[in-house]
Amino acid sequence: MRRPEQGQFSVSGGCKPAKRFFTNSERLKLAWRTWVAAMPTLLFFALLAEASAQAQAPESAPQVPVAEVRGVINPIMVGYLDRVITAAEAERAPIIVLTMDTPGGLETSMREITQRILRSEVPVAVFVYPPGSRAGSAGVFIAYSAHVAAMAPSTNIGSAHPVALGGGQQETQPAPSVMDEKVVNDAAALIRSLAEMRGRNSDWAERAVRESANLSSSEAVRMNVVDLLAEDVRDLLTKADGRSVQVAGRSARLSTRSAVPDSRPMTAVERLFHVISDPTIAYLLLSLGGLALVYELANPGAILPGVVGGIALLLALFSLGTLPINYAAVGLILFALLLFLADLWIGGSGFLTIGGIVSFGLGSLLLATAPGSDAYVRVSLPAIAATTLAVGAFFTWVAAAVLRTQRRPAYSGREGLVGARGIARTEVGTEGTVLVEGELWGAEAADPATPIPEGKRVRVVAVDGLRLTVRPEETGV
Repeated sequence: MRRPEQGQFSVSGGCKPAKRFFTNSERLKLAWRTWVAAMPTLLFFALLAEASAQAQAPESAPQVPVAEVRGVINPIMVGYLDRVITAAEAERAPIIVLTMDTPGGLETSMREITQRILRSEVPVAVFVYPPGSRAGSAGVFIAYSAHVAAMAPSTNIGSAHPVALGGGQQETQPAPSVMDEKVVNDAAALIRSLAEMRGRNSDWAERAVRESANLSSSEAVRMNVVDLLAEDVRDLLTKADGRSVQVAGRSARLSTRSAVPDSRPMTAVERLFHVISDPTIAYLLLSLGGLALVYELANPGAILPGVVGGIALLLALFSLGTLPINYAAVGLILFALLLFLADLWIGGSGFLTIGGIVSFGLGSLLLATAPGSDAYVRVSLPAIAATTLAVGAFFTWVAAAVLRTQRRPAYSGREGLVGARGIARTEVGTEGTVLVEGELWGAEAADPATPIPEGKRVRVVAVDGLRLTVRPEETGV
């Protein structure tokens, strides 16, 4: 029987049409048309789902910005918290949570943060968290300024007495100076006014300033120093729900039970500048940058030390600009580096290096000891001792090497030929030729009455222009 052609009916197939085969290009065209036809429908449902989610989000899960106050309170922290609070005001957040773990910081930065909290249009909660954290010194003032103050278990608050007064010499004074009393009274008045504004324990607050009083989390709640004891941020939001607070001169009731914490950490740039704002880091950057530049100037063309030193010095100057430093200390350290460089350049007797070590040590001790700052914004004494000893030992070794070089006999030029060994190419009496240091020289014997035979090894005993005076090597110099 003849096989039916494509497109015809088959007798044995029960009037079924023959199978149609599609080429690859036809398949691609069909898939593309199907996708284009489905796109409007898919886009419509995607936009519908997005609009539905946005419409339900504010009602079902309001976002609560959570910022971290970690480490020393300084101008970088001020800028970070101001950014978070400003964004929360724009978003009309129900509350802002500042989780805190700080030993203290700059008095000026603390005041800027408390002022920003007081004028915030959104309630601010300060939460001493996680367990093991502390709100020390400047942290006590920030906690008292908050609309809601809370602590996690195993945390503590207190020790708000101003330290490092009068340049860090308070410990050695037999009695507080007038300036000390003024600063303490000013701090006590500030924290008492904050306590009265927030309805918290003002008597203990003043004791924390004047006597460095401390409390655990449970005692702080019992004595009305803080408002709540919470396990974590979600527990804080649950317990703060329904509380009435005064925000920007108006009464507001918190609605935070269903709120979702939204972490707002520092940016990478803020973290970097916050780290280098530590006074010890600033001191190390200043020392490293200065030493690198000294090396670059003593060895022009090295390039890398110059680049590293310049960057380190600029970062150190930025960091020192955020700290209460004694600028005479910076001047002493930079002057020490100039003395080190001068001793290397002129090859002195080492007195410049000794002066540089003294200047560097005094500058290190004076650095970051301005009145009104916590001990946590002073350079670490172990870091000062280690860096000063390392710098002093290094430049003492360099100065000693220079002195040894100056006292060593010359080993190049005409003077370097004295004592050199050679061989007589001709008989040497009042005239002759010797080979010294690979060169032929006119020579005369030290004892012309006893000529030196050809091929005899000789030693140079004197140089007169281009003429050498030699003697047989076995006779010594």
